Amino acid sequence: MKVCLLVIGKTDAEFVRAGIAEYEKRLKYYIPYEMKVIPDVRNTKNMSEIQQKEREGELLLGQLEAADYVILLDEKGNEYTSKAFADFLAQKMLTSMKRLVFIIGGPYGFSEEVYKRASMKISLSKMTFSHQMVRMIFTEQLYRAMTILKGEPYHHE
Repeated sequence: MKVCLLVIGKTDAEFVRAGIAEYEKRLKYYIPYEMKVIPDVRNTKNMSEIQQKEREGELLLGQLEAADYVILLDEKGNEYTSKAFADFLAQKMLTSMKRLVFIIGGPYGFSEEVYKRASMKISLSKMTFSHQMVRMIFTEQLYRAMTILKGEPYHHE
């Protein structure tokens, strides 16, 4: 199974890019992983929030394959402990699923069409993080989950 993190827009902050790169480097020893970056929608000043979400949604949906299991990183999603998230991933790895796709939306969230396509939603916290920070936090949690599944000492309970 391959894990894909699908995001809108590039990561601007160097420290965030460095953190993501570090965890991506570590992840390659555990699971096939990629972060796909979709360029920001242009001319958003002339768009309503709904129009921007719909355009971003079209771009996101265009990256998905029919068999993908899609999980939105959404503030209204289910919350997991790191151990429970690791267990969730282990369960998904036992299926014949080819690709597990996590999506971080744009600044206004997701379009209705993206919500309809999703299999589920996960929240990383009740707190709000920038979309850029969420990329690094998610990548670290994915790495943490892999170390938990391998019984390695990165995660302390």
